[in-house]
Amino acid sequence: MAYARALRVGGVAAVCGGLLLGCTGGDGGSASPPTTSPGTARSSTADLPPTASATAATDPRREPKTTAQARTLIQQVISGPQLFGTGVVRATPYESDPARWAVLGDDCLWRLRPLPDDALATLTRHFEVPASGAKGAVRLSATVTVHRTALDASWEQARMLEEDLDCTEQTQRPGERLTGLQSLSFARGEGGNTSGDDLLLETGQCVSDTLGGPYPYWWQQAVLGSVVSGTSVCGGRGRSEEELNSLVAEVLPRMLLRVQQEIGRSGGSAPGEPSASASGTKGGS
Repeated sequence: MAYARALRVGGVAAVCGGLLLGCTGGDGGSASPPTTSPGTARSSTADLPPTASATAATDPRREPKTTAQARTLIQQVISGPQLFGTGVVRATPYESDPARWAVLGDDCLWRLRPLPDDALATLTRHFEVPASGAKGAVRLSATVTVHRTALDASWEQARMLEEDLDCTEQTQRPGERLTGLQSLSFARGEGGNTSGDDLLLETGQCVSDTLGGPYPYWWQQAVLGSVVSGTSVCGGRGRSEEELNSLVAEVLPRMLLRVQQEIGRSGGSAPGEPSASASGTKGGS
């Protein structure tokens, strides 16, 4: 299978009628898949336009051209614990290796590999809500990848959807797996997607040999120009879907807003140079 984005810790936000709305209530089990009108969900790379460039919302001149510029942009966009809300702390390990990302093999097993040539830089940060009383720990993540072009970013999104459709059960690492996966993709204006050029959603269950399960698992990833951003959540014992959704409901839209501030057509500094619009947000602060 083709390469994918940075390794997931386990989880994602579900969408039903809006960008980040939980689909069902309840505790445990998988969330109901997003719903959409006929023809809005794409199921393979065949639906990807033959050409792509920065969208009307982004300015190609402001998109990173070097690894250094890409890493600077990522630091302006990536989320920190406070963006998820109170009670969220850094997990261990906290940050991924920016030179490596995960590849989903034909055996549906994720493996770390060197970053491909069409990606300038990537970073994943891992978070958690610690276990407390009768409630188990919740695992969260935020990922930002900067590609060389908007077309490269679009192809990553299309490959991810195709791979998830082929592997409805995936092994993230020994003792951690995802089951019952269902995926949908929405272009801008479809399925409540108003923030990204394309939005990919996945729902299912996460299971751990040490933390138990199955627990609700949600993941979402959006493209804006040459930048791909994603968030995830994997539930824990006694955690309701409403509680999990409240942790991630605003994270991806805020990350996309930061991307827009950095490379949008509204003007400002080029990537790698100081930007007033991103003051106070470096490193997810």
